[in-house]
Amino acid sequence: MSLDAHLLVDRGTFALDVAFTAEPGQVLGVIGPNGAGKTTLLRALAGLTPLTGGRIELAGRRLDDVPVEDRKVGVVFQDYLLFPHLSALENVAYGLRVRGVRKAEARAAAHEWLDRFGLAGHAGKRPGGLSGGQAQRVALARALAVDPDLLLLDEPLSALDAGTRLRLRTDLRTHLTSYRGPSLVITHDPIEAMILADRLVVLEGGRIVQEGSATEVTRRPATDYVARLVGLNLYRGTAADGHATLDAGGAFTIADRTLTGPVHVAVRPSEIALYRSEPTAGSPRNTWRGRIVGVEAWGDRVRVAVDGEPPTLVDLTPDAVADLDLAAGHTVWLTAKASSITAYPA
Repeated sequence: MSLDAHLLVDRGTFALDVAFTAEPGQVLGVIGPNGAGKTTLLRALAGLTPLTGGRIELAGRRLDDVPVEDRKVGVVFQDYLLFPHLSALENVAYGLRVRGVRKAEARAAAHEWLDRFGLAGHAGKRPGGLSGGQAQRVALARALAVDPDLLLLDEPLSALDAGTRLRLRTDLRTHLTSYRGPSLVITHDPIEAMILADRLVVLEGGRIVQEGSATEVTRRPATDYVARLVGLNLYRGTAADGHATLDAGGAFTIADRTLTGPVHVAVRPSEIALYRSEPTAGSPRNTWRGRIVGVEAWGDRVRVAVDGEPPTLVDLTPDAVADLDLAAGHTVWLTAKASSITAYPA
């Protein structure tokens, strides 16, 4: 039941044009900033937003010309959309009843799904009596109960508090890996995407700008958005003879002398050293001057924004910031070893 889709949706002020595949049992994570087209993509696959072009093929059969009610697609919406007047059991059985399954058989199947999700003791509760985590599992059970050929999840954990979300990520991953068909998880949370998905698709402005495994995407970001997600300094430039001349100003010595032509250059903020005066000791291959334009707490570290050629983010310990007496407006020097700089074709 592989999925092969080319989705064209033109709404006048926004156009979606994406093509991708997903294999049976594969979880595809779709990430991107607000307004990138993530929800439009999901709704187009579900048949809730009509295509203006392209196609959707599932197991070699066209799906885009099949009426919504006849598509075997399971959807878990961001706010779950459980029927408030129905019990958890009746919510899970609902899709089966719509497909013509007899009431007793549908209820028996719903009981099995609730038991599988550890909710057997909550079968008679209505959504208002369920916790956020329980409601999420009921919604997933309802989507899977109809034996869908394709499973779509729109921000499946975003409605939960941080503690519950942390606990349910692994649980949700377990359920997704046991599902036999392709599934798509729409999320704005990169950590969530990396935990849940086998492969990532990055969407910006209605287009796919990068795709690959979590490792491939995070180690070699292709856009500033992805670089910010994973906490990297990302520059564009041109490489030749072991050097990369950067579009943002300045140049780096890089370890790979074979690279030529347009490149991306990525540097972790923690790999950059910062000084109040020009360093004369050691062997850093790259040294440049800048001016501090911002200092803010960043988890258990302090992130320092430096305007220079190139502009740079640097992560330091609070003690280092205090010892160096860093503040906005100060001139500083930065160094980075060639071995800590990752350069790859753009």
